[in-house]
Amino acid sequence: MSAPPRLGVLISGRGSNLQALIEAAAAGTLGAEIALVVSNVAGAAGLERARAASLPAHVCEHRGLPRAEHEARVLEILRAGGVNLVALAGYMRLLSGAFVHAVPGPVLNVHPSLLPAFPGVNAQEQALAHGVKVSGATVHLVVEELDAGPIVLQEAVPVREDDSVESLAARILEAEHRIFPRAVRIVASGRYRLEGRRVVVEETT
Repeated sequence: MSAPPRLGVLISGRGSNLQALIEAAAAGTLGAEIALVVSNVAGAAGLERARAASLPAHVCEHRGLPRAEHEARVLEILRAGGVNLVALAGYMRLLSGAFVHAVPGPVLNVHPSLLPAFPGVNAQEQALAHGVKVSGATVHLVVEELDAGPIVLQEAVPVREDDSVESLAARILEAEHRIFPRAVRIVASGRYRLEGRRVVVEETT
């Protein structure tokens, strides 16, 4: 039996999606071993979540560095840790095409909207401004274009008449916590295929 993929998690903030991955790994339902965590922000609260789970936690600040140099340093950390699957858990950096192609293995991102609607930042605010009745969360494979990769999983979240950006964001975050570990398991298993832009899952999860 082959060893599970070694997952590297990139974060920038509080790390609640990282926590969802940690809990899934502890429960044996992630399908991957979390090898390390990297933050581009030294004070990110998610670093403490990583340390509490006895995970190697690296800081690789981007400020003051050219993007290519920063990305090269992150890649070095991932390769040194034997990472072959990467999850962006609230990582607030736009990755270059060169980085995406150089990462050892697939890269997954979780986004707070039903892509392709409302890519980029402030997705919940965009949803309310457009008056949509349903928003949600998406986990997708990362490609060079922003939030444009093949979709692995989505979960719809109804938009209520009295929603604020904060209340909608909180419910969408709960959906993210549910589908992100499931999507990691799908990709970690390797039992999926791409048909054009479609991710076809070959197992029940």
